[in-house]
Amino acid sequence: MPTWLLAGLWGLVAGSALLIGAAIGYFAKVPTRLIAAVMAFGSGVLISALSFDLMDEAYKRGGFIATAIGFVVGAAIYSAANWYLARKGAKHRKRSGEKQPSEDEQEGSGLAIAVGSLLDGIPESIVIGLTMIGGGAVSFVAVTAIFLSNIPEGLSSSAGMKKARRPAIYVFTIWAVIALVSGAASLIGYSIFSGFSPEVIAATTAIAAGAILAMLVDTMIPEAFEEAHNFAGLVTVLGFLAAFVLTKFGGS
Repeated sequence: MPTWLLAGLWGLVAGSALLIGAAIGYFAKVPTRLIAAVMAFGSGVLISALSFDLMDEAYKRGGFIATAIGFVVGAAIYSAANWYLARKGAKHRKRSGEKQPSEDEQEGSGLAIAVGSLLDGIPESIVIGLTMIGGGAVSFVAVTAIFLSNIPEGLSSSAGMKKARRPAIYVFTIWAVIALVSGAASLIGYSIFSGFSPEVIAATTAIAAGAILAMLVDTMIPEAFEEAHNFAGLVTVLGFLAAFVLTKFGGS
C-alpha cells in the first residue's frame, strides 16, 4: 500500500474515535463527573504525547529555533481562531453540561461549534502524517494518544450538543465529516511535507503541537476541572503516565 494512502488511513482511524465517543455521549446516560474524568485522562495523554513524542521529534529534526518558533506560532494561530469562534457561540463546544447554546439562544452557534470542532482535530491529524516522513512507519504513540483523547472529546461535546437540543443528524454529521477530514489532513501532512527540509517539517510538527496544547487548555481542561474538581489533576497525571509508558515501551 502506498505510504500516502496509509497515512490517510491512520488519520481516519484516529478520527473515528470521535464517532465512538459521540455515540456514547449521545445515546448513553454517562454521569457528568465520569465524562470529566475521561476528559482529564485524555488531556494527560495528549500532553504527554506532545511533550515526549512530537516536540522531541521536532527538536531532533530541526533544532531548537525552528521548534520553538513553530510551537509558539501554532498556539497563537489556534488561540486567535478559537477566540473568534468563541464569540460566535463555540466557546463551550467541549462541555457536556448545559453551557452549550442552542441555535435559538445564539443564532449561528451550530456552525461555529462545527467549525471549532474541525479546528480542534486538524493539528492532531496532520501530525500523524508528519510522523511517517522519513521512515514510512507511523508513530504508534501519536496515533494511540490521539485516538484515546478523541473518545472523550466526542463524548463530552456530543452530550452537551444533545442537552442543547441539537438533533442526532447534526451531531453525527459533524463527527463523520471531521473523521474524514482527519484522514485527509494526515494524508496531506505526509504528501505535502515529505519534500520539505527537516527544519520545515520540524516547525510544522511544533506548530501542530502548540495548537494541540492551546486546544487542551482552552477547551478540554476547563471541562475536566469544573466537574471532576480535586480529582482532575490526579486523573490527568494517570493519562500522562499512560502515554509516557507508550512512548518508552511502545516504540514507533
